[in-house]
Formats: sequence, C-alpha cells, structure tokens
Amino acid sequence: MTTVAIIRLATAWAVACGMALCHAAEQHETPSGATTMHVPAVKAFGTLPDGRAAHLYTVEVPGGWKATITDYGAIVTSFLVPPKDGTTGEPVDVVLGFDSLEGYLAGHPYFGAICGRYSNRIAAGRFELEGTSHTLATNNGDNHLHGGVKGFDKQLWKGTPKVTDRGPAVEFELVSPDGDEGYPGRVVAKAVYTLTPAGELIVEMTATTDAPTVVNLVNHSYWNLAGHGSGSIAGHELAVAADRYLPVDAGAIPTGEFAAVEGTPFDFRPERAPWGRCGPAIKAIPPDAGPDTPTGVDHCYVVRGWQPDGTLRTAATFRDPASGRTLEVLSDQPGVQVYMGGFLDGTLKGKGGAVYARNGGLCLETQKYPDSVHHADWPSPRLDPGQTYRHTMVHRFTR
Repeated sequence: MTTVAIIRLATAWAVACGMALCHAAEQHETPSGATTMHVPAVKAFGTLPDGRAAHLYTVEVPGGWKATITDYGAIVTSFLVPPKDGTTGEPVDVVLGFDSLEGYLAGHPYFGAICGRYSNRIAAGRFELEGTSHTLATNNGDNHLHGGVKGFDKQLWKGTPKVTDRGPAVEFELVSPDGDEGYPGRVVAKAVYTLTPAGELIVEMTATTDAPTVVNLVNHSYWNLAGHGSGSIAGHELAVAADRYLPVDAGAIPTGEFAAVEGTPFDFRPERAPWGRCGPAIKAIPPDAGPDTPTGVDHCYVVRGWQPDGTLRTAATFRDPASGRTLEVLSDQPGVQVYMGGFLDGTLKGKGGAVYARNGGLCLETQKYPDSVHHADWPSPRLDPGQTYRHTMVHRFTR
C-alpha cells in the first residue's frame, strides 16, 4: 500500500469515527430502544455588558415536554406542559420570564434563577462564623437578600449539556471566589437540570468550599399553571405539607417562632377539603394592606416530617382547577418559602409582551429556613471543607 493510500485510509477512518462520536453525543436510546433522548441543543442568547456570550439550552423529551434554561443565572426561562394524551392543543408555558437576555439584564425579581450564595434573607446583612464577623450587602431594606447585589442569579455559569439515564440534562457550574459579596471561602457551586420522559424537572444543587462558609441555594421559578401570562393565581389551589410556618417582622425576617397554620390564612394543609385557594390569602395577608402593599403569603413553611437524611418529601402541590394542571414539588430541604408574587406590579413585560401583574405567579422555594445563620438550633447552613452541600428538588407535573 502506498503512502498516499495509507493517508487516505486513515483520513476516512478518522472521519467515520468522528461522525460516530458526534452521533453518540447527540442522542441516547433507552434499553428498550423505544425512546431516543437527545443532548440539549444550545444557541446564542445575547451578550453581557462585559462582552461575554450567554447561551440558551433547550431540554426536551418525546411527548412535548420542554424546558429552556440559560447559563446567565442558571435561569429556567420557559417550561412547556403538553396537552393531555389523546387531546389536541398547544403546549402551555407555565414559567414567568423573558424572550431575550436583555429582559433579565434590565432587572427582574429573580425569575427562574438559582439564588445564592445564601438565598432568602439574612438580618442586617451580618453573621458570625468561627468568631469572625462577616458583613454582606443590605440589598433588601436593612437586610441581605438572595446573595447580594451580584448574587449567583446575576453570574454567567458554565453549562455542559449531556444525556443521563434519567433524561437530557444541563450541568451548570459557578466558581464563587473567597470574599464574593462578603462571604468567606471559595465555593464551587453546581446546578443540574434534568428532564425525565415523564415530564419531571429535577434540580440538583451542590456546593463545596475551601473554608468554612454558609450556603443556602434555591431555584426561584415563578409558576402559573394557567399559562405564564394568564394573570393572577388567585383561583389556583395550593396544598403545603406543613403544620407550622415562620412569622416575620416588618423586614420579612423570621421572629424565631414556629406558628401553627390552623385557624389562619396560612393554612394550606393537604388534608383540607377542598384545598385552599390562593385568593383568600392574597386578600387577608396583611389584613390592613394599603393599595400599594404586596399581599399574600411570602413566608417559609416547616416541611412535615423532615429529617436530615436526604429523603425526598412532598413540600407543596399547586393546581389550576380550570385546566387540571398540577405541580407537585418534592425536596430534601426542611423548609419551603411560599411566595405569591405580591411584589409584581405590572411594570414588567415578559414573553410575548405579557404583563406580569401582582400575584401573577407562585414561587415554591425549598431551602433552609431564612436567617438560619442566627439560629443555632435550626438546620444549619454551614458548609466546611470536605463536605458537600446537597439540595434536590423535583417538579412533578400532571395534566
């Protein structure tokens, strides 16, 4: 065989292998061969002010279930629920958000984002760890909220699309340096979004550190099961697997009390028949609200039966009676912040020009309790070197 022939043969072999590898990277068949799962597609999603490019990942499975997620803030920008089997109709997008990166860069109330390093509130923006006082931004009145001025929701994560045994997924990774927003220790955070063939959206959040620090990550998606631009969730039904909630002061900081929900507008226990609707709570909390005062629940609930064993428990179930769409949220965390979108005020225009008015979406943020850095007897947000912070939540839909 001549040298030229050898080169041609080697080139052909390399091209064939390359095509095979590309094909393997693009799809994955289940053992039965019945379903083909594709690696999430990626496309440009705009440019950050510093010139870096953001991307949008499309995660979908056969049957019409589809989510889009951007590496900016690891934000879920859409989630499409297909019509019931055997029926006609278009998939319905049930997540509030924007059509382009510009909407997110202009400022928004954490639509769909991974919030951290410490989500929810820390009183006075200060905490002590190992005898050292750490000062954080006070970006929510006198308090610290969702990681500060430039928390994880405003960072560009590194996205890696893949196919897993459970379905297509995107793994996002972010390195938060020591001193970032005032927090000690270098933290490597990951958020993996997986879409299963049954339409479950699984969010797995982890973090490691090289020095003692605090971590409390959440996914902050706003859900409206009638459709993201359909208006108030007042008619939606809600069940929260909790007998107690955390009352708060005027700055939304927990008072330290675990109060019973029974006999209050906070009562969304699942055994109630029928389930409680969001409307009465929106009208009653706070009972003396003025015309510009946010109304409805914005409190953390104590998840029934929680133990620090990593077991997934149902935290809350949300239902649109008109369409029959239901979202069950399962988690391994001790609390779930139920927020009825009271700070939405109609100034934001989202996807397709939808106006997001007050109470236009519901957040179900599973997490450690807010301000737990100041309560030694609560589940601790402390993370030490050699440990791994873990937080899993499953969004399970029925149609």
